[in-house]
Amino acid sequence: MTRTYPDTIAGPVTRELLVKKSRFIAHACPAGSVDEAEAVIAAVRKQHWDARHNCTAMVTGVLGDQARSSDDGEPSGTAGIPMLEVLRRRELTDLVVVVTRYFGGVKLGAGGLVRAYSTAVSDALDGAQLLHRRELRQASVEVPHAEAGRIDNALRDWTASHDATFGSVSYGARAVFTLWIPPAAQQQLADDVAALSAGSLVPAFGEVRIVDVPTNS
Repeated sequence: MTRTYPDTIAGPVTRELLVKKSRFIAHACPAGSVDEAEAVIAAVRKQHWDARHNCTAMVTGVLGDQARSSDDGEPSGTAGIPMLEVLRRRELTDLVVVVTRYFGGVKLGAGGLVRAYSTAVSDALDGAQLLHRRELRQASVEVPHAEAGRIDNALRDWTASHDATFGSVSYGARAVFTLWIPPAAQQQLADDVAALSAGSLVPAFGEVRIVDVPTNS
């Protein structure tokens, strides 16, 4: 049985929310470790040094098994934990969110703060490109240069329809196409490559890795 992994995001996203004159600026950013997440937090705090609060939440680790959050001066449990719950609910990892608050003079109450911080994070994540993490096997196909263009197009079409991802192309004595495919699709690729080439091409299969695959959304 193939193990499933939490998703992550492809790049940083910033969104702003206005609630009763308070500005909530949500920053979501990929972070492959706690140190990377802390560096993002430090950069946001430096940028928004004049804000009343820079509240944070992070989840890291391939399985999403490391998590931290901070209310940064807001009433306990009204910012960091609600932000973290959004990340958990969306089954994400290897990212950090920082919500900067510029106080607008109107108190929101505990419930209002929870809603504001949660919504700010949700809005930012709605604008992020998701990456699915999957266990995929490396496959390489060596092709004579004269056939490279045709095989290139065929392999890209194949990956799009087989839950796989096109890796890279290198050129030496022959063109070498690298794909990342579901392990269960190994025989299918071998059969389809043989059909494409009248049996002259045979894929070579390598290691299984966890690979980030962009979603179509």
